Amino acid sequence: MPLTWPVHRRGVLTDKAIKRAHRTGELTVTPFEPDLVRPAAISLRLGDEAFALDSTGTVDIADRSTYPDLRKKELDADGRLRIEPGEVVLAPTLEKIGLSERLAGLVDGTSDYARLGISVVLCGQVSPGFGREKGAVLTLEIVNHLRHPVLLHPGTRICNLMLFATTGSDQPYGTLPHNYSSDHSVAPSRLADHVGRN
Repeated sequence: MPLTWPVHRRGVLTDKAIKRAHRTGELTVTPFEPDLVRPAAISLRLGDEAFALDSTGTVDIADRSTYPDLRKKELDADGRLRIEPGEVVLAPTLEKIGLSERLAGLVDGTSDYARLGISVVLCGQVSPGFGREKGAVLTLEIVNHLRHPVLLHPGTRICNLMLFATTGSDQPYGTLPHNYSSDHSVAPSRLADHVGRN
């Protein structure tokens, strides 16, 4: 049964509303761990694969052939992900999520990582309808701002997804061209498709 959001209750979903949205199917999170639900967000965990962005020259956003290569990073013998100083790494969330056209989200790294000099960002906005059909991972950009390597542990909490009740969307994200709504792994940038060359 779809959620109905009275006008005066539109806004950030708190823990009770997040659990209710999951029960009714407005929000899908796979796998779902109730302990990851926070007072006004749900935490997501780091997946077990990652790719470094390797550039070989000037990047022209309209020319896909100039884009950085995605180089797969292997975990070490203890299952840790090593991020070198200044390295930019793309990694998926462990969870696949799906939002109805009545929910929108914002993703942010946690203060625990920020206090270690690690930024976790990409695009903070998660549009209504993202991953609605079969769920999709969120791709995170992880940057190490320290002078020494950082070892991350897949399966640990790395970001928070804040959810908002909305008035609904006439054009859910999954219906837009060149979207990332069905990604089950890290995908390269599709910006060139929007710019109109190559």
